[in-house]
Amino acid sequence: MSSKGGTALSRRSYRLASDADNPKVTGIVNEKLLSDYLQHVFPASGKQGPASAAYRKSLTFQDLGAHLEKLLAEDNVTEDSRDQIEGCLGPLTVVLDHSSGFEGLLFVDDDLLGVIGHSNFSSIRATTCVYKGKWVYEVLVSSQGLMQIGWCTLNCRFNQEEGVGDTPDSYAYDGNRVRKWNVTTTNYGKSWAAGDIVSCLIDLDEGTITFCLNGQSLGVAFSNIKTGPGVAYFPAISLSFKESVAFNFGSRPLRYPVEGYLPLQSPPTTDLIKANRLLGYLKTVLSTSIDTQEEKLVERDSGTWQIQGDPTILVTLAHIFNHFAPLMCKVYLVEDVLMNFLLSILEGGGSVDEHPLIQQLLDLFWLLMEDHEVNECLKQLMMSLLRAYRFSPIIPDLGFQIHYLRLTTAILRHEKSRKYLLSNVLFDVLRSVVFFYIKTPLRVKEAGLDELIPTTWWPTRFDKEGKDERDTCEETAEERLRRRAYERGCHRLKKRIEVVEELQVQILRLMLNNKDKGTGEASRYIFLNKFRKFLQENASNRGNPTVLCPPEYMVCFIHRLITAIRSYWDEGKRKSPGSISSEDAYVPPQLFYNGKVDYFDLQRLGGLLSHLKKTLKDDLAAKANIIIDPAEIQASSMDDLDEDEETGAAQRPSGAVAMGGALARPSWLSSPTLGRANRFLSTAAVSLMTPRRPLAPPEKVKVRTLAVEQRTEEDIEGSHGNDGLLLGRPLEEPDQPITEKSLLEILDGVVMMYNLSVHQQLGKMVVVSDDVHEYAVALKDTEEKIARCPSRRLDILEELQKSQKVFAEKLNHLSRRLAWINATIYSKEKMLDVYWLLRVCIRTIEHSDSTGSLFAFMPEFYLNVAMNSYSALKNYFSPSNCMEELPGYEETLTQLAAILAKHFADPRIVGTDIKDSLMQALASYVCYPQSLRAVERIPEEQRMAMMRNLLAPYEQRPWAQTNWILVRLWRGCGFGYRYTRLPHLLKTKPEDANLPSLQRDLSIASFQKPCPSLLLQRHMAELLSQDKDMAASFLNSVLNQLNWAFSEFIGMIQEIQQAAERPERNFVDTRQLKVCATCFDLSVSLLRVLEMTITLVPEIFLDWTRPSAELLLRRLAQLLNQVLNRVTAERNLFDRVVNLRLPGLESVDHYPILVAVTGILVRILVDSDKHGISRAASVLLSDPCFQLRSIQYLLGEGDAGATSADQKHFSLHTYTDYISTEEEQKVERMLTFLTEESKQAAASTAPTSEDDLCPICYAHSISAIFKPCSHKSCKACINQHLMNNKDCFFCKATITGVDDYTKPASS
Repeated sequence: MSSKGGTALSRRSYRLASDADNPKVTGIVNEKLLSDYLQHVFPASGKQGPASAAYRKSLTFQDLGAHLEKLLAEDNVTEDSRDQIEGCLGPLTVVLDHSSGFEGLLFVDDDLLGVIGHSNFSSIRATTCVYKGKWVYEVLVSSQGLMQIGWCTLNCRFNQEEGVGDTPDSYAYDGNRVRKWNVTTTNYGKSWAAGDIVSCLIDLDEGTITFCLNGQSLGVAFSNIKTGPGVAYFPAISLSFKESVAFNFGSRPLRYPVEGYLPLQSPPTTDLIKANRLLGYLKTVLSTSIDTQEEKLVERDSGTWQIQGDPTILVTLAHIFNHFAPLMCKVYLVEDVLMNFLLSILEGGGSVDEHPLIQQLLDLFWLLMEDHEVNECLKQLMMSLLRAYRFSPIIPDLGFQIHYLRLTTAILRHEKSRKYLLSNVLFDVLRSVVFFYIKTPLRVKEAGLDELIPTTWWPTRFDKEGKDERDTCEETAEERLRRRAYERGCHRLKKRIEVVEELQVQILRLMLNNKDKGTGEASRYIFLNKFRKFLQENASNRGNPTVLCPPEYMVCFIHRLITAIRSYWDEGKRKSPGSISSEDAYVPPQLFYNGKVDYFDLQRLGGLLSHLKKTLKDDLAAKANIIIDPAEIQASSMDDLDEDEETGAAQRPSGAVAMGGALARPSWLSSPTLGRANRFLSTAAVSLMTPRRPLAPPEKVKVRTLAVEQRTEEDIEGSHGNDGLLLGRPLEEPDQPITEKSLLEILDGVVMMYNLSVHQQLGKMVVVSDDVHEYAVALKDTEEKIARCPSRRLDILEELQKSQKVFAEKLNHLSRRLAWINATIYSKEKMLDVYWLLRVCIRTIEHSDSTGSLFAFMPEFYLNVAMNSYSALKNYFSPSNCMEELPGYEETLTQLAAILAKHFADPRIVGTDIKDSLMQALASYVCYPQSLRAVERIPEEQRMAMMRNLLAPYEQRPWAQTNWILVRLWRGCGFGYRYTRLPHLLKTKPEDANLPSLQRDLSIASFQKPCPSLLLQRHMAELLSQDKDMAASFLNSVLNQLNWAFSEFIGMIQEIQQAAERPERNFVDTRQLKVCATCFDLSVSLLRVLEMTITLVPEIFLDWTRPSAELLLRRLAQLLNQVLNRVTAERNLFDRVVNLRLPGLESVDHYPILVAVTGILVRILVDSDKHGISRAASVLLSDPCFQLRSIQYLLGEGDAGATSADQKHFSLHTYTDYISTEEEQKVERMLTFLTEESKQAAASTAPTSEDDLCPICYAHSISAIFKPCSHKSCKACINQHLMNNKDCFFCKATITGVDDYTKPASS
């Protein structure tokens, strides 16, 4: 970058000027004063003796060059390079030996010092070995997984199973498993965490190997290692998939040097002395000013120094920089000399603004160094800062982190440096997201958390199901004191962490500055394009793992970004009061279809973008005045765009002249790299900047693609008559400014980031609070056992006390870790951020929905984030922060309910995954009283539409979830259906920790107390009673699925029983057990939906004036009898499998299925009117499968002999907590009634000859005759057959009608 200031003179021109100038003619400083000044800045060393006095008389700029050379020449100590130090072989620059055949098994960074595992277990060693002396190298651990780090000899052969430490002459330390390895393994050291530094020391004189962790020795790991002629040791590492480390062999100063041990790569001693001496001269210049009036030198505070046009000082500095600049391109010197000097300037404390010297020094760098030198120097400085920040140990006041972040902020305050770093370094060379991460200390003690939080606390009261009751009124005084002390400690910790977070937000605000246009494009637009690219690399997931950003960094980054965006957004609102505040922020729908923003290949709600452009091009033209460039649609491959450039130029509308006339050709037309760029970038289209004329009818705007890097500020923000990012506003969108358009795109990126990995990470970190909970339960249990332990059993007491101590120690550790996690991840402020994001998504979805068919362009991730962020607020933040306290919580809940209710069956959404997610979210929504009330608050029209969609036939859609939703609306109203968990499962614990979040929601939700919705039941009743066709198709589909689910279940338990009976007792596949349990649960829930329907709308089955009522009732009776017979038969298959109590089949039991069947029977045989009861009874009794014994089984009656002594008989009487007395009486009445009816039926039924029975089922008399072929069967058989087939059973003729048939009286 060339400097664009008025005083921009290069170092070269200064030197020339100094040679030509005659000191007497400087006009400001006389010869004596100049000489004094130069002698003061560059004092001759004492070595020169008396002669120096004469020399000191006349030091001028002409002599200065030679004088400086002479001073620096004294420092040329004979380089103590490794050539003079015996014991080391190999190149002077030590790197990893990437040529030794490990291609593809691991990735090595460009500097050949960083490595990432890309296979099961891969190994690599360095290029240099040692054979005598004491040597050390450092490894910066970036991930805490499985790695073995140490030393090996040349003859060690490694493979995918064996690595460093697994062969005879290799030695390794593994902090993941806390062991040392040399063929065999033993415990050693302590566990490492990401961000730790391992020092590997080898003493070949003593024959020992030692390891240190963060500067603390772990003790001698191996002694008597093999040494002698021909034995030399290489640094080496083996690491598993995706683990990463960086080595420091001495190319940078060691973080923890060890006395007596040398790094493998010698430090540049001569350059170090030179650089320090030149820095000394520089400091003298900064702290000395020349008083020309008094003609003397004055000491001053260097902190207030400024570049002024004083030629004497500038020429002096130019001489210093002539030597200093080349040194500042070397990594070691930047880290050791420059970084420490800059840090010392900030040492005094105070805000970064109070130290203007750093800004002045950076001005000086750009002024007096060549551009390539400044660039390299800044790059190395940022890399060193990032490394120092990332690998600093955590101490209670986070001093190291604050120190490095303050310097980073100070450097980024310098406009020119900031833009260079943003353009070329922060996202390209570094993973700058690390600056926004605050790592979690795994070793609480070393992080000083026990001083910060001296008192620990954890919940101690649990209800029956193991949940924390949080009932503060029952706390003892001691517990309350402990809890408050713990909360105070947490608050202190949070305050410390907030200081770091505030600095991180300052850094982001600097990157998002859009007012610094003096030196080219504003920082924000550079950041925006880099940020988009960063998202693309992480979204594609196909990238090199070196590119992917770890989710724990993403979580911190997203929170700082939200804070920075909102502060800029609200500043903009104050300046233009007409725009909306960040509280009401949303992303306008134009961004999704006008192609200005690149969504890579992310899925849209309506499918692929190319498909949508073709199918919706007319809607785009009509609603948003956008014409997709035909070339864009036809281009089968992105390379075609190269040839299409000319046609694009010819077809531009006349209005598309760029502002000011200077840029008549849009940049993409002249870009030769467009085709190449487009191979990687999306088909996002960009407009030809058409000005909108307010009076004339709006012009159609042709759009086409532009690569991310090619966009300018005008493309994003727009200008007069050009909407920039918001081109193509649909009529439904209010014509009101929202905010700066660049903020909208960053906000869109934040939503995408949440979807990529933040949500998943939030779920992962909940594990710590789960652990606290489990240990607290275990500790409480142990204490109760100690209290009950008989005093004579001292052995048991001792064991119990040991356990108690272990649990208490673990809880102390975990509760402090939890305090850290709650402060950095689950604090109230972070919760508000996620809540804000949820509301942004809801408003964005609502605005996009209003555009009609264009809603299909919206990326799927908006709906995902809306569902996931709600789930995170409910499940992850809840222990420490209550969701109900959030502002506008109820309204938000209702808006989200409306979105779920509307879109779970939205035809504009095509992706099956997103449809499933919507369905699951709605299913978990109706399980909780608050969210269910929200569903009830949405407008009636939307509620009815939702119920209509839920009652669509079950074929060809994910019906199980629909059914589940209906069951939840009913649970609490059905027969014996008020349980939270099944009676036989009360003692077990739900297993749901490893499920994905939405499924886990459902799993947790199924243990919620019943909260039926009478309002939605009423809607269901209205729909089913009014729409007869819908009712028939819905119920037929439910009966079909019940038939399928129960048959599958019976088939599977037969297989399970056979496997269990085999002499070898083969174990049954767990997946099979799971499917079996699922079929059982489905059968129960389908029966419950039938019970719900028959209770709400009994006429569907019992009013035989409705066309399909009799058939439905017959099908229902047939299925109920089948279920009853299978489950109640004596010593049957069902009994035997239930008694096996196999893991995975816990939910399979008599109670749930028999109670569901009983509910239906009671409803039709006891709670109906007289006609209904007689119809139901006649149909039930006429079914050939009906057995009175099955009904008697329900009440524990039946064959007395069958009740064996070893087994308790099932009876509804035993479930007094679950079934009310009134319900029991109804069952007894039903049994009495059926007993009477079956006796009468038996008496009245005359024996029928076989000729009069239906030839299909042989159960009923012939009652129907078919037209035109006159074949006969009973009504039930033909009605069921005609649902799927119109051909006659017998002759395959097409049936045109069915008449009643009565047998003619015999003559």
